[in-house]
Amino acid sequence: MSRGRFITFEGGEGAGKSTQLKRLVARLEAEGRQVVATREPGGSPGAESIRELVLNGAADRWSPVTETLLMYAARRDHIERVIRPAIDRGAWVVCDRFADSTRAYQGAAGGTDPALIAALERFILEDVRPDLTLIFDFPPETGLARATARPGAEMRFESKVMAFHERLREGFLAIAQAEPERCAVIDADDTIEAVEAQVWSTVQARLAVHG
Repeated sequence: MSRGRFITFEGGEGAGKSTQLKRLVARLEAEGRQVVATREPGGSPGAESIRELVLNGAADRWSPVTETLLMYAARRDHIERVIRPAIDRGAWVVCDRFADSTRAYQGAAGGTDPALIAALERFILEDVRPDLTLIFDFPPETGLARATARPGAEMRFESKVMAFHERLREGFLAIAQAEPERCAVIDADDTIEAVEAQVWSTVQARLAVHG
């Protein structure tokens, strides 16, 4: 049995990742692929419990270092119970956020030492790394306006100051620049259909998908 593929969606708040993830999953399934759609923090029962802790409450509820540790506790459970088993059985895993979000949110924007994040990546992720990461680039002020208008949204990160979200955007773009063989920047400041076309053409080109 051939190994599955692992695609991650990254970006700031309100960039439209969730909508585009659903559209990509539908396209891949239409081609007959087995697809597992998941998210972080969360994706497994244990990780979803940690998600409730991390994404709710006051903006300063947790320090960036504590957030980093919580994110990686959730990520390890998600990898063990969902991501690695799916890839091993040949499924394509499409995940809304993964390790790059910790690099950007808790690292670039929050100030956690990159050496700590790198050490956690090495020990927690092991061999589980994305084949392709799509980084949705979107003006933070527009994204925040969109995100805060969503009913029932988890608002802890949205409530952080604009300077945090500007550093966040810069952090994601720096990741894309440092790892161009894995990452592709998607211009999310366009129509849903235009962004979908960007996503699909990138997946086709990078992962040799036909259709």
